[in-house]
Amino acid sequence: MKKIAVCIISGGMDSALSAKIAQREGYEIIAVHFNYGQRTQAKELACSRLVAHAMNASQMYELDLPFFGDIGASALTDNTIDIPTGGIEEGVPVTYVPFRNGIFLSIASAIAEKHGALALFIGVVEEDSSGYPDCRKSYITQMQTAINLGTKKETQLEIKMPLVDLKKSQIVQKSIELGVPLEHTWSCYKEEDKACGVCDSCRLRLKGFEEAGKKDPLPYTK
Repeated sequence: MKKIAVCIISGGMDSALSAKIAQREGYEIIAVHFNYGQRTQAKELACSRLVAHAMNASQMYELDLPFFGDIGASALTDNTIDIPTGGIEEGVPVTYVPFRNGIFLSIASAIAEKHGALALFIGVVEEDSSGYPDCRKSYITQMQTAINLGTKKETQLEIKMPLVDLKKSQIVQKSIELGVPLEHTWSCYKEEDKACGVCDSCRLRLKGFEEAGKKDPLPYTK
């Protein structure tokens, strides 16, 4: 009997490695990608398709969530708020999208229940992330409890977060070891042609490659 996992694939490095781990654990992968009005939406979608194909996903959901733009309150979805480029700051950054992962997990769980999936993979990282509250292990664990309380009795979904305790350098190293196509991932918050190199996400990615002693295959303007 085949075992199915729903993998949230953003187009970034973390979710790509998370999906690769699901594949190596023997799951049939159903990919889910969300277009939520982020600045690099087109690039992330293109990358997520390439990653899903590389992971032999049996199906891919591409879901549009335009209401994130109506809510705003994040530099990723509101073009009137500048993306910070001065370095990673303490606390919750302005690039945090309110309750994004909670909404993503809820929708992905509905898909998982439909397909009888045993697991839901999400590439959250707690220790070396940008300080987003919805990337914490304790939060994801509580979401798993709530989701299983609110679904059919036979639905017992495990939310797997295989990267949550890793540092970015470890993610880079493990991605290379497992053959994750890092050249088909995107991290920049600002640009879709060449990565800016100065936003929080670019800085974290570049630092990870530097500490791992590896060269990032992406082009950068800075």
